[in-house]
Parts: sequence; structure tokens; C-alpha cells
Amino acid sequence: MKAYFFYGDEEFLIEREINSMREKLLDKNFSTMNYKTISNPSYADFISILRTQPMMFGNQMIVINIEKYFTQTFEDKEINEMSKALDNIADSLYIVFVYNLPRNENKKLDSRRRIYKLLMQKTATTEFASIKSYNVDALSKFINSEAKKNGVTMEVKAVQKLIEQVGNNLRDLSKEIEKLVLAAYPQKKITEKNVKDICVTNEDLFAFSDILFKGQKAQALKEFRKLCDKKHPLEIISALQTMLRKTIITKLNEKKLSTFDIAKLTNQNEFVVKKTLEKFKNTPLTDLVKLKRNIANAEYNIKSGLSLNVNEEIEYAFLK
Repeated sequence: MKAYFFYGDEEFLIEREINSMREKLLDKNFSTMNYKTISNPSYADFISILRTQPMMFGNQMIVINIEKYFTQTFEDKEINEMSKALDNIADSLYIVFVYNLPRNENKKLDSRRRIYKLLMQKTATTEFASIKSYNVDALSKFINSEAKKNGVTMEVKAVQKLIEQVGNNLRDLSKEIEKLVLAAYPQKKITEKNVKDICVTNEDLFAFSDILFKGQKAQALKEFRKLCDKKHPLEIISALQTMLRKTIITKLNEKKLSTFDIAKLTNQNEFVVKKTLEKFKNTPLTDLVKLKRNIANAEYNIKSGLSLNVNEEIEYAFLK
């Protein structure tokens, strides 16, 4: 099979599978030349891509993101041409179609779409679904597998604590395990204490955000510096941006929508929405918007090289 279709809401696993294929299929000396990613090409370009004749440097791999294809209507002639093109892919050409579904929204592909039926028929299809937070066994299996890849083992309590502190985001879990391996070296077994000492908990981030959003700037700076001992500052403000966005949307709609509708809009539990409204009832919406803008500007300055001192730039954003 020369054509593959990877879809699901666990982007991390899709990315990892693509990287694995790339390592296996492509000559390392020409990997950059023989690997391409394309997003939602036109129908004409789609056909042209499938008819690509690879160069003389081994296999070629093309990854095509096709999210928009599931909102388009294709004519019979177009579907037939796509089908023929998929049947006649060159021997040394590998095509991977990708559809990243929104995480934690329980969305499914529309199986009524003709493009869906075509891909199911003509490609090797794999779904990469996120592991639910309540599926502790599956999360534990993933964590132990990641630990083994990194040459270590983990205590049962360490695995449980990592799930408790990080949650079900596989990319975050993988990053935290890498940090734990470095911190525990030369030990080959990760303990519960290692996890407590090294990994930032969701509770830590929520507590910090509460202090910051309420305008308690001096205390917020202290908590931020503590967090920086365990997590890179850019990771912290990335999480903050998400929390701020949800808080702003919640406050913006508190008089327009029910807490149930706000929960659906922000992909949160209704209880969390109610607690947010209660906690920040005296916090002006304008202050939250200003803080979000300041943090976004700080992130831009850091990533564009305009600011060389990451911590100072972020702390200044908090104090503005």
C-alpha cells in the first residue's frame, strides 16, 4: 500500500507515526529533498501530486493535510479521477493523508462524505484517538512505554502521580518523562519523589493563573519564578494564554449565555465555568484583555528575537 490516511484528535501520535515512516522509507542523505507537506491542495494539484514521478534519489514521501476536503463537494468525475490516481501511485512514492480533529471535542469524520468513502477504500487507514483522562490503564501503558524508550522504568506511584499532575496530553507526558530521565540520571528508576520535584502540576498553573488574573502582581511574580524552576517560561505563558482566552470568553458571555452554553463554547465543564465566574466576578474584563495582549506581545518579542531575556520580558508583561 502506497497511500495512507491518518486521522484523529491525537496529533502527537499522528506526528510520531509520520516521523517513523519517514525514517524507515527515506534515504537519510536525501530525506529533506524527498519529503514534502502540503495543506488542502486544489483538486488539480491533488491529482498532479498523486501522479508525481519521484526523482532518482530513492523513495519520496508527501504528507497532505485534507481538513477542507471534508467540507467540499466533489463531482462524480473528480472522485473517479482521484480513485484512478490512487490506484496508480508510483512505486517509490508514498502519500499520507492527514486530518487532525479538534482535541477533546468528541468530533468524528463525516462518513457520508464521498472523500471519506474513497479514502477508506483506497488507503491504509488508522485512527489516532486521544486517551481519555479516566482511562488510567491506557495512560499508564503509554507512560511505561515512553519510559522504556528512554532507558528507564517508573514506580507505579510515579506513574500515578505523573497522570495526576500532567493529565492525558501525550505530548506533555512525553516531554515530562524526558525531563525526569535527565533529572534522575544516573538512576534508572523514576520515583514518585522525582515526579513531585520536577513536574509542574495543573494545580500549580491554575493557582498561579488565579493570582495573576486577580491582579496580585507581586505574589504572581514569586509563583512564576517557582514555576520556572520546573517548566520553561514559554510553556507557562502558552498555558496562560489558553486559560486567559477561556476566562475572557466566559466573562464576555456571562450575561448573554447560560453557564451550560458557555461550557460548550469553551470546551469546559459547567462546574469550572461557574467557579470561574465566581472567582473573577470583581476582575474587570478589560484587565484580562490587557494582560492577554501583554503576554502575546511578550511571546512575539521572545520568538522573534527582539528580546533576549525571556524571564524579564514575561515578568514585564505581568507588571504592565
